[in-house]
Amino acid sequence: MKPFIALTATVTAFAFTAPALAWGGGDYGYWERSKQEYWDGPCLVKIESKPYEYKKEVKCEDGFSPVADAPWKEEYRDGECKVKREAKYDEFKEEIKCR
Repeated sequence: MKPFIALTATVTAFAFTAPALAWGGGDYGYWERSKQEYWDGPCLVKIESKPYEYKKEVKCEDGFSPVADAPWKEEYRDGECKVKREAKYDEFKEEIKCR
């Protein structure tokens, strides 16, 4: 009977600790500081996140503009985020800041 109790205790302990191990045991994703910089086609993308802050910048240069009716500029809010977009004949910029 003692091996059965030991086996039951082991299985129960594993059942309660396995989800914590599967979640990464403290990886909180958004709350960690991180910086990324990469190219998306002809555009340079920079992403920076801090606790309670998020910032993304997209810059496309060298004659690339994703819109045909340039130049124009716009600013607006998307929920908690402030978005700034600007298009010129030879450049496109987009900046998103969230708190």
